[in-house]
Amino acid sequence: MARELSFFLPILIVVALSQCKAFLVPAEPQVPCYFVFGDSLVDSGNNNELRTTAKANFKPYGIDFPQGVTGRFTNGRTMADIIGQLLGFSNFIPPYATASDQEISTGVNYASGSAGIREETGSHLGYRISLDRQLLNHKATISRLSVIQTNKTFTHEYLQKCIYLSNVGSNDYINNYLIPNNYSTSKKYTRDQYAAVLVQQYSQHLKTLYNLGARKIAVIGLGQIGCVPAEIARFGTGGKLCVESINNAVKLFNDKLKDLVDELNKDYSEARFTFINFTNIVPVEVITTLPIVPCCPLRADGECVENSSPCPIRALSLFYDGFHPSEIANTLVATRSYLAISPMDASPYDISHLARL
Repeated sequence: MARELSFFLPILIVVALSQCKAFLVPAEPQVPCYFVFGDSLVDSGNNNELRTTAKANFKPYGIDFPQGVTGRFTNGRTMADIIGQLLGFSNFIPPYATASDQEISTGVNYASGSAGIREETGSHLGYRISLDRQLLNHKATISRLSVIQTNKTFTHEYLQKCIYLSNVGSNDYINNYLIPNNYSTSKKYTRDQYAAVLVQQYSQHLKTLYNLGARKIAVIGLGQIGCVPAEIARFGTGGKLCVESINNAVKLFNDKLKDLVDELNKDYSEARFTFINFTNIVPVEVITTLPIVPCCPLRADGECVENSSPCPIRALSLFYDGFHPSEIANTLVATRSYLAISPMDASPYDISHLARL
């Protein structure tokens, strides 16, 4: 019983913290701006007008979000939203698709559902904005900022003070490597080789971000993909708690990604990269304290059935649909990314520390 309570404790703490709107939120933002890159885990509406099935601009998505349905793939806030609040931003960072000139000085969210590190990732679902194209969009934002601020030197110095969050890579497995009928990567690479190839490509993207002026960059590792309801339904667990072969592949990627962050910190002494250890924050043991079931009725593709009724007590569900965490799970990841409670949560800094550097 004590063991079960120890697993529930982080969730119960997060439930309490999520009710406290003032938790660690200062009067003014700790950094001048905040930029978000990634996939559906942090997408805030960039896919709404794209020709893709990877959309969340319908109920019951957004049922607990202040603005209702926005295109976020969860019931409420994403982990990027919550980190932004903890950094002190009073408004949610706008998606690139709709960001106005008046909004971009405090940041932009470029994330796109089904996007990946690799360009082809997610293509069977339709159009998506890959990480490479998100960086091109960021370059366009910088040009807009330079015009608004009328001083390129000021803009460059301004951008160096901002927080950059990157959360990408899940789709390179879920919507690429693990679908051999659609993609050839699993035939070309062993799991270790694929992790190495992905991290090498990611390295180039992060260096591009550095060359565009970023100096405070938080890189979020992959979560336990083998524990998401849709992957369990597809592959089965063989009597285990989750799909262990997938979680082992995730570990290969995360270990190499952490090594990359250490290498980038050595190579770029004036920059500060940090690795957020998603699997340490939400290990298999925490996930499996609750039934691994989605909160909403699912379509065949793992998303919520449009206008369906989700579970009534969403704070007790870690997964909202077949792939995406609920707001309570996002709160757990975000709060421990911002303020680590274990040295294993973030390395070498948590985001609160990164903001102060």
